[in-house]
Amino acid sequence: MALLLSLHLGAAELVLDLQTGPLTLNSTGLLNHPKAQDILVPRDVSYQRSMQYRAVPMAELLRGIAPTAHLQILSSDGFSAELRAAPLLQSEGAQAWLAVEDPASPWPALGPGKPSAGPFYLVWKNPAEGDIGPEQWPFQIARVRQIAPLQERFPALFPAASASAEEQAGFVQFQKNCLACHRLNRAGDSAFGPDLNIPHSPTEYLAGDFLRRYIRDPQSMRRWPEGRMSGFSRDALKDRELDQLIAYLRHMAGRKDKP
Repeated sequence: MALLLSLHLGAAELVLDLQTGPLTLNSTGLLNHPKAQDILVPRDVSYQRSMQYRAVPMAELLRGIAPTAHLQILSSDGFSAELRAAPLLQSEGAQAWLAVEDPASPWPALGPGKPSAGPFYLVWKNPAEGDIGPEQWPFQIARVRQIAPLQERFPALFPAASASAEEQAGFVQFQKNCLACHRLNRAGDSAFGPDLNIPHSPTEYLAGDFLRRYIRDPQSMRRWPEGRMSGFSRDALKDRELDQLIAYLRHMAGRKDKP
């Protein structure tokens, strides 16, 4: 009885703030959820190796949420991932799972002096089947909330209606790979990284191929102990997609938000 009480007191909490109603869950309840399973993630994005987790299908936690709903996943470190509900509700192909850290058996640290990916971590089975990128694996999750679409909340992020197809495609890449950490034109929810257009776009001060090199491997260009940006491999961001992203950033350099 004392052990059970200890585990309950050490349980972490996860807030679901959805249209179906607010709900607070804890790790003890989720570890014992009827749909919880032990799953193997062969190529874990955060740990860069095979990992095994006790996890609950995200589709189970998001019952009643429409596939068209817009969700925001907030982490305790300031990371903010935005996803449509549809990929999180899939039961085939790329499948989203909420991995739950057991307080009695914590996961490894993410690096020297760093905490683990817990207490809650969004992991994927078969991510390649859904074109799931590394920014769609948020860890240290504290809250999941349903929010208005991006167009309503942050119109300053959007390219001009006259933008080229490449620039429009680059905006899609920005949403997928950058918005979780960065703002642009002071628009966005994340406080993790710097604004990518105010006061200057990186396309204005990184000449030649330096911006491409920086995105691929930030520490090869600017090394400092507190640097938190990980590089984007060609598996995560293809060369064509990187070109599109840079085209969008160049386009937005001419659309700076005025205070």
